[in-house]
Amino acid sequence: MILYYHPLSSYCWKVLIAFYENGAPFTPRMLEDAGVAEAWQQLWPIGKFPVLHDPSRNATIGEASIIIEYMACHEAGIFHPFPADPDAALEARLMDRLFDNYVMAPMQAIVADRLRPEAQRDPTGVEQARALLAKSYAMLETRMTGRKWAAGDSFTLADCAAAPALFYADKVQPLSSDHPVLAAYLARLEARPSFARVLAEKQPWWPLFPYAEG
Repeated sequence: MILYYHPLSSYCWKVLIAFYENGAPFTPRMLEDAGVAEAWQQLWPIGKFPVLHDPSRNATIGEASIIIEYMACHEAGIFHPFPADPDAALEARLMDRLFDNYVMAPMQAIVADRLRPEAQRDPTGVEQARALLAKSYAMLETRMTGRKWAAGDSFTLADCAAAPALFYADKVQPLSSDHPVLAAYLARLEARPSFARVLAEKQPWWPLFPYAEG
């Protein structure tokens, strides 16, 4: 399988964590490399990443959560994105959506605004994104109290989503002492070998992140 990705993309990190957890073989194709972007655009004209191409099944899959589920179906390994218990699996899927939609999305809106020319910036939009992040932090702080991982005792799809979302969000709107549960959880994520590997691999490109000083 071939993974098209960008080394600073939060959603690409989400997929990389799952692959590293699983030990599934894949060929990484970084969009920074010559010729890779053209092949990626032909496979996925919508122009979003990550994208997984599986030549053995002539399959091209977009969207990070679906890529992870595809990997679990076709390259079964030691990582199980969803618990066997149906209710626990629903909780993992819910937490995946919470981190993507209410942490990752507002964080990306804040970062995107920083990248715009100053005359084109949207302070109202940034204020709204920061307000949503504050609500999300408070909700997740309560929901995760007593949990080791996002959905319970097992590392799941939800943690693959949480790691990049919280890491980047903490740079643009620090968790601070007001959210000790989330701060401790982020520390556990950063110590997890799969995410530690992702963080190490991003280092050459990290200065390109507009909040890299955070």
